This record gives sequence, C-alpha cells and structure tokens, in this order.
Amino acid sequence: MESETAPEANPPRVTLAQALPAWCRVAALSFGGPTAQIAVMHRILVDEKKWVSETRFLHALNFCMLIPGPEAQQLATYIGWLMHGVRGALTAGLLFILPGFLSILALSIIYVTWHDVPAVEAIFFGLKAAILAVVIQAVLRIGGRVLKTRALLCVAAAAFIAIFFLKVPFPLVILAAGIVGLAGNRLWPASFPVLAAHDKQQVNEPDVEHHVEPGEQVDPKMLAVRPTVARTLAIASVWILIWWLPIIAVALLFGVNSVYATEGIFFSKAALVTFGGAYAVLPYIGQQAVERYHWLSAGQMLDGLGLAETTPGPLIMVVQFVGFLGAYHFAEQNPGPLPPLAAGVLGSVVTVWATFAPCFLYIMTGARWVERLRQNRALTAALSAVTAAVVGVVLNLAIWFGVKALFQHVHVTSWSVAGWTMSLEWPEWSTISGGSVLCLAVAATLIFALKRNIFVALGVSVAIGAVWYAFLGTR
Repeated sequence: MESETAPEANPPRVTLAQALPAWCRVAALSFGGPTAQIAVMHRILVDEKKWVSETRFLHALNFCMLIPGPEAQQLATYIGWLMHGVRGALTAGLLFILPGFLSILALSIIYVTWHDVPAVEAIFFGLKAAILAVVIQAVLRIGGRVLKTRALLCVAAAAFIAIFFLKVPFPLVILAAGIVGLAGNRLWPASFPVLAAHDKQQVNEPDVEHHVEPGEQVDPKMLAVRPTVARTLAIASVWILIWWLPIIAVALLFGVNSVYATEGIFFSKAALVTFGGAYAVLPYIGQQAVERYHWLSAGQMLDGLGLAETTPGPLIMVVQFVGFLGAYHFAEQNPGPLPPLAAGVLGSVVTVWATFAPCFLYIMTGARWVERLRQNRALTAALSAVTAAVVGVVLNLAIWFGVKALFQHVHVTSWSVAGWTMSLEWPEWSTISGGSVLCLAVAATLIFALKRNIFVALGVSVAIGAVWYAFLGTR
C-alpha cells in the first residue's frame, strides 16, 4: 500500500510544457475582474492541479496586493516563477495578458474603422450607461471590504475631496494615504487594520518561504537562493533596462516629443501608482489622456472601459485602447511616417509594454523577499490606508463617468479658496439622456437586485440601448 501511495505524495515534477495548457486555461477564462480571475487561478492551480498549496497561494496573493499593478496578472507571474523560474514567470504572465491584448487590439481597429456606423454607435450607447453600474458596484464592493474603521472612512472621504474638488494628482493622493497608514500604524494601530487579501481565512505558517508541502510543484531552487541587496539590485537593473530600452528606441526613432514616446513615459509613470486596481488609476489616466494630451474624448474613454470589461485579461488593458486612439488620432491630424492604423498599433504596443514590464520587474526582484514584506505590519497597514483612499478615488470615477454617460452637455465652475483653485463639472439637466438612464436602471437592477453577472447586465443594457437608439437617438 505504501508503494502505491508514494507516487501521489511525491509526484514527478511538472515540466513547463506540461503546465502550458493550464496557463492557457487561466488566460482564456480571465474574465470578470481580479476577484473572478483569482478565483479561476485558485480553482485550477490549487484545487484541481494541486501545484501550489492554499497557504502559499494566499501568501503570494498578499505580496501581489502590496505592489502596484494588476494583482491577478502578477499572481500568475509569481506562481509561474515559483514553478519554473524566469521562464515560468514569463510564460504565465505573458499568456495572462495575450488574449486581452489581441481582443482589445482587434476591437480598437474595428472601433476606429466602423465607429460612425449607426449599428456600432447603438451598441456603445447602451454599453456606456451599463459600465456606470459596474463602476458603482466597484465602489460598494471595495468600500464594504475596506472601510472597517472611522479612520479609514476619513481617509476615503479626504481622498475623494482631494481628487474631486481640489484636483490633486492621483499619485500624490496615494502617497499621502500611504504616509497616513504608516503613521496610523504607529499611533493608532487598531484604526488601521491589516487587510485580508483573499476571501479565505489567512493562514499563518512560520516558514512558508522554505517549506514545500507534499505534491507542490515548487522548484526548490527558487526558494534556496537567499535574497541579498546586491543580487536584488542586479536583477532590478536588468529588468529596468528591459522596461526602458524599447521606449528609448521608440523615442530615438520617432522623436522624444512623439506621441509614442510620450505614451511610453506617461504609462510607465501610471504603472508605478496602480495600487487598488484599474478603477483607482483610471481617473488619473482619464484626466491626463482626455484633458491634457487630448488623445481621446471622455465618451471614448467610457467606450474603452466597456471593451475592457467584456474581454479577457486585466481591466487595466483599457490603457491599450487609450494608447491606440492617442496614436491613431495624432497620425490622422499630423501625417507622418506611419499611417493612422499602423500608428495606433504601435501606440497600443508601447502602452501595453510600459504598463506590464514593471509588473515583471516587481515579481523578479521582490519574490524572494515576500516573507519579509508579508510580516511587516507597517507596510500592510499602509496598504490598508491606500486601499481606503482608492474607495474615494473610485467614487470620483463613478461621478465623472456618470456625468459623461448620462448628460450630453456639462459646464465647469471654478473658484479659489486660500489660493487653491477648485473646479467642478455641473451637468446641464436639460440634456439628460432618457435612454442612458433606462440602460443604467436596467443594468443596476440586474447587478444589485437580481444578482446577475456583469456580462448579462451589459448584454441586456446593450440590447435595450440599441433599440432606443434606433428609434429615438441619444435623447
């Protein structure tokens, strides 16, 4: 009997080629935002394959929650690294992005080619309003999980006031929240609790970094190498070069002030502050892309979010749509070496590279330090304050999207207080769209009252919006 059970307790190592189909499944099923994506990975990697233990999965997720970027994609990269080193990390991380990248690229080309076709306009008319219901759901979901104390509620309120009324840049809001969390952990630790990163109960295992449970497909060599500052700096230097060399090459080929170089630099900066997921950084990206760089309109930003919500991959893939339209519109208005479609494709590639290259940098340099980070209460308390600030930021996003989706015209009111200029966009109530309100009401009813998933809500809203648009237009 012992000889029969031994192979189950210590199965042969799974090769990268054997793991590839599982990673393809994870990538193909990566719909529905980070919660659904993490659940898919848990079901496949922990429950079905048993390649990593529950404990290690949760600890890896905690680490991915501590760093900027899409946590689901970084979790796949981290587990790929655990199993097969750098090759595994690249395979898992890139495959997680690939379906969404191809989908958004194809839809972006369709969007700019046929957007003026009435049937396509009708689809996006219903989609924009439904997306507003999804953003409202994100506010409630994140708020319900995070705002457990009065202190965190105050952080969320302060973040909303700062970004909505004072127009404080998003990176400064995140930095200030982190500082508040660090100070709060020292002065009022009970008011800044450590957040659980997963619905399942946290597991405290003293030596999880070096302990490999029977059956786990963790490469012992990945855990045997002791992390040092020198080794970490060497690895970081390599990945920083990998990150920036393509952006520098684009700048040399097309000019430092070209739209491609500008997109590479801008989205590289955005990648450093994407704590709390795509919804948190979208107001910052929207503000800069729409109002500063004029790469696209607010309505097109909503269209891009709708496309990202309905395709596989991280929601942050919406930036690919922004990068595509920015380069496409620039080439249309300023004829140059690339035609608009080719320019859009290049802008799309540069944007995705600048957004996700840092994710691999974080995992490659930080994976071996995961235990120290996980046990550092000050860092996790700072994360709780940052996540609370994200609630206020996403509420700002919901209002911004709501004004753009439901009203055809807005006007801006500005005033100064103590030398600080504040502004507010007010909708013109006479321009409210009855069709958009109806689509929003239907989507909200399906999501909140009937507990239907996002795809059902989006599909029904699009169908109703298309019928309304066909008979009454955008009124």
